[in-house]
Amino acid sequence: MSTPPSDPLARLAAVIESRKPANGGDPEASYVARLLHKGPDAFLKKIGEEATEVVMAAKDVDHGGDRHKLVGEVADLWFHCMIALAHYGLAPADVVAELQRREGLSGLEEKALRKARAREGAGD
Repeated sequence: MSTPPSDPLARLAAVIESRKPANGGDPEASYVARLLHKGPDAFLKKIGEEATEVVMAAKDVDHGGDRHKLVGEVADLWFHCMIALAHYGLAPADVVAELQRREGLSGLEEKALRKARAREGAGD
């Protein structure tokens, strides 16, 4: 048996991977397996719901609300995003690699590069 990864996101990604229907995940016994079994509409809907809850929790913090509720809502959002990543054959490490690629670029510069690439792709 292999040693579990030390990174908590990698450990969670491994659990999600194990819950895929193709890996024997049981939709009757696992929430993740159930979402994956239902397909993208199910987990994408949850991502939308969780994103809205993040916004609402952040607005509450602006008015004296509990900051820990915001943390919990972001955790829920990340969790459901990780399910989407797994469905599409990706992992948290792919997101981290993208963030590292962007490191050192200003947000405005990075956005301009994405727009330029999109224009180049549209002209093909």
